[in-house]
Amino acid sequence: DVFFVLMGAIMVLAMHAGFAFLEVGTVRKKNQVNALVKIMVEFAGSTLAYFFIGYTIAYGMDFLSAASVISGDTGEGYAPQGYDLVKFFFLLTFAAAIPAIISGGIAERARFYPQLVATVLLVAFIYPLFEGMVWNGNFGFQDFMEATFGAPFNDFAGSIVVHAMGGWIALAAVIMLGARNGRYRADGRLQAMPPSSIPWLALGAWILSVGWFGFNVMSAQGVE
Repeated sequence: DVFFVLMGAIMVLAMHAGFAFLEVGTVRKKNQVNALVKIMVEFAGSTLAYFFIGYTIAYGMDFLSAASVISGDTGEGYAPQGYDLVKFFFLLTFAAAIPAIISGGIAERARFYPQLVATVLLVAFIYPLFEGMVWNGNFGFQDFMEATFGAPFNDFAGSIVVHAMGGWIALAAVIMLGARNGRYRADGRLQAMPPSSIPWLALGAWILSVGWFGFNVMSAQGVE
């Protein structure tokens, strides 16, 4: 099961390369470097935010405190095992998909640093609240759903927790930011903006199509 989830985490991590190539191939040539750097830095920021804050909010597990238990500083207590650390890696790749989805939706529209700050806040606080309610039953959410509707809210592979949430936030961001500069002419007519690299766009789409097997199949969390 540990190996199964680890392979899923690696496949979803590779999906972020798909997000990168897809966006870089779609934006104008002058913005290719900016788009690639933005996606890489967003993943790094998501990793730090989820490790130090987000995962603890969602699942109540603090790896820093657990590490002190292993070293013997605090006596007996919980020590994370391989499966826990691999599961964190797997869920991190899910959390980082939120800003990746948003990034593609608002490509060539947002400044670098405000978008990075928004990414950290989303992955550290907003997404983990939603994730913890659905996948960990925080705040009695699943108990409420089962008592009200006769069954808990079942979200397999993040169809709502990840994809819909990312899409909703991206939609709001697109509405707020508006169209890309130069998308419309002075008379209101649409200005064509062809992709800057068809091969990169195709490569990104292909990597994403392979990575979905990690996103969906490995969400079973085990081989049985």
